[in-house]
Amino acid sequence: MFQQDSNDDTEDVALFDAEEETANRPKKSKIRHPVASFFHLFFRVSAIVVYLLCELFSSSFIACMVTIILLLSCDFWAVKNVTGRLMVGLRWWNHIDEDGKSHWVFESRKVSPEENKTISEAESRIFWLGLIACPVLWVIFAFSALFSFRVKWLAVVTMGVVLQGANLYGYIRCKVGSRKNLTNMATSYLGKQFLRQNTGDDQTS
Repeated sequence: MFQQDSNDDTEDVALFDAEEETANRPKKSKIRHPVASFFHLFFRVSAIVVYLLCELFSSSFIACMVTIILLLSCDFWAVKNVTGRLMVGLRWWNHIDEDGKSHWVFESRKVSPEENKTISEAESRIFWLGLIACPVLWVIFAFSALFSFRVKWLAVVTMGVVLQGANLYGYIRCKVGSRKNLTNMATSYLGKQFLRQNTGDDQTS
């Protein structure tokens, strides 16, 4: 368990208190949770489609804005609480302790050798593709609205960036661990590249 001492403490824990994960866990390409996979993409894709096409079908900015924000809110809740847990075995959440201190918890399911549970490779690809691609699109929409002086839409696209970006950040933290682990990974990668380059230079000389 990792806990970071800061104003907002963070913890990395095993989801549902399961045992250590086996290194060679089998993966299946079959979609085991079709409903979760559908709604993982439905709300976020619908929000983007409504944003792109709403002015063609409705002259009411308020109606378009409310519809998009509702879709984004449903997507945030579904991805944070349901689809991440079912599709990839990850979950992040926040709780307040008795002292009123905020704790951020990032969980990942770990399967014991005795359990015959598998992770669907197809579901994992759907999950991460939707999780990464849609926030990138909202960032593009934000720059487009800014440079085209569509000021009234900035609040809507900012909501898209914040809500979907929060889920993306939370699940990345679940996947790779704490900020310290992220730094260690980057340092290790750069060290390996440096060592490989020096080794190659020594061999050529």
